[in-house]
Amino acid sequence: MGIPMLAIDLIDPACAPRAGRLAERLGVPVVTGGAADEGALLLRVDARGLSLAGEGMELRPDFADRMARLKPANLGRELLVRAVRVKGVPAPHVVDATAGLGDDALLLAAAGCRVTMFERDPVIAALLDDALARAREDPRLAGIAARMELAEGDSVTGLRSLAEPPDVVYLDPMFPGRTKSAAVKKKFQLLHRLERPCGDEGALMDAARAARPRKIVVKRPAKGPYLAGVKPSHSLAGKAVRFDCIACPR
Repeated sequence: MGIPMLAIDLIDPACAPRAGRLAERLGVPVVTGGAADEGALLLRVDARGLSLAGEGMELRPDFADRMARLKPANLGRELLVRAVRVKGVPAPHVVDATAGLGDDALLLAAAGCRVTMFERDPVIAALLDDALARAREDPRLAGIAARMELAEGDSVTGLRSLAEPPDVVYLDPMFPGRTKSAAVKKKFQLLHRLERPCGDEGALMDAARAARPRKIVVKRPAKGPYLAGVKPSHSLAGKAVRFDCIACPR
């Protein structure tokens, strides 16, 4: 599937070289002043970094917005952080196979994990890479961001070619039947035009197992079905989401 009606919107002329590189990489045109076809998404380039714009909305991922959630007292209560813990491994290597904009990966890195992120959509990957670069320049986030690495591409392929087995593979895929909650901020609707539902959940689970982790953690709706029908060893459930933990004997 190609990128849906996208253009690079050059806001700051000083950023022209970067805009040109992005346009070549994504195979899309460069415009100025938002002069794109009606209904197009714009990947805006300015001195503050990258943002995604369209339908009167703009999304600029910024890890600094999550600072309150990263406080140690709050991290200890996060179900995801508890789900990825590995006995005897104080700083597990986690592969986030469905990274999106990196929110979950940020939590894990703040908790001390080393996180490898896979993101298959090139536009989302560009936004995530930009947010990560800015975090590395922020003294409050630099140590956390240093534990995060982005690998653009399909994790079904990437999981099978890792140099060494990770401790945990984390999966939070988008599925065709996934309901868009009214609680989701409106601007994140822009991402729904880029995200593609998981076409083969069995292939994703098989790839996660092929990576030979100690366990696989799957994020699901609280009452959603098991991923690929695989029953977990145990689950941690909240009001809205559930983390299924699947032990993987080595």
